[in-house]
Amino acid sequence: MKKILVSTGGGDCPGLNAVIRAVTKSAQHSGEWEVWGSMEALNGVMQDPPDLIRLTDENTAGIHVKGGTILKTTNLGNPLEYPVQQADGSWVKMDITPKLAERIRSLGFEVLINIGGDGSQRISQALWENGLPVIGVPKTIDNDLHATDLTFGFTTAVQIATDSFDKLVTTAESHHRVMIMEVMGRDAGWIALQTAVAGGAEICLIPEIPFDLEKIMETIRERYKTGRGFVNIVIAEGAKPKGGKVIGVRSGNKAEEHIKLGGVANYLRVLLEEAGCPAQVRATILGHVQRGGTPVAFDRILATAMGVKAFELVEEGSWGRMVSFKNNEVTSVAFSEVEKQPKLVNPDHYLLRIARSSGISFGD
Repeated sequence: MKKILVSTGGGDCPGLNAVIRAVTKSAQHSGEWEVWGSMEALNGVMQDPPDLIRLTDENTAGIHVKGGTILKTTNLGNPLEYPVQQADGSWVKMDITPKLAERIRSLGFEVLINIGGDGSQRISQALWENGLPVIGVPKTIDNDLHATDLTFGFTTAVQIATDSFDKLVTTAESHHRVMIMEVMGRDAGWIALQTAVAGGAEICLIPEIPFDLEKIMETIRERYKTGRGFVNIVIAEGAKPKGGKVIGVRSGNKAEEHIKLGGVANYLRVLLEEAGCPAQVRATILGHVQRGGTPVAFDRILATAMGVKAFELVEEGSWGRMVSFKNNEVTSVAFSEVEKQPKLVNPDHYLLRIARSSGISFGD
């Protein structure tokens, strides 16, 4: 039996388990492959002894309806910038992908199916360039990968955010308040934009359009002037004022520090209060509830289709490619396509025009 290694890296995401299940079922149906999972991304391979799990019908049965990933995941231990402590106690980052590729081959694996976002697919590309057969599967709730129209998990995140927003609308109306809801997305405003349109927000603030506080205040004053007396704002975690910076804190350890976004809703609340907002302002940060729980039906279907397509690429020997959803077809693209700039909200995007036409202000 030939062996496939499956890895899930980066943040968790609704639909990951559905991909794992689809790959396992497809492989077992072929009768020529067995599937193994690396625990906590590729860290499981790098451990000694390796932390691997054989994937079977028994341990993948029914997991498509569960959030998270049975293989666990992490955004630490990037082999492109792997932290290595020196004799003097200092840390340096080294590219260990050649060593990692050889390690995977030495364990008897013919191919790696790497499920993850832009960072994970950069690792896929590097391993492929080091001679390891690799297939990528795109995963991110942010929907910011250039090479695919949609990523699984995004639709679930939007549904969770919209459900939460609907609840905030009723309390905003009851108390005549300004309610701010912060959603994820990092540098991309897709979750915020779709939630704002679905929920009927008055204001939507996204990273691609730096906001002007006075423009926001104009919208709020107009709402209260006409007697409607409440305002609902969706703000993406990466949103920032004109000339300002994103709100975040340094996170991680000394070896692997990164900026953890979050808190811009409270930042905006303070700005509005200081500017003389005509009503009480409340902020809600959804945080990780957006990436947890049961995936919606569409994400289960998309993730399953992507898992099946990944195995088809394995059987074809089409290495160095990532599964993609383009024009309502599940296809694949070369890793070089994935390396292009992130997919952000374009100023001419049809949904942005729809939002503006329906009265949503973007603070510009």
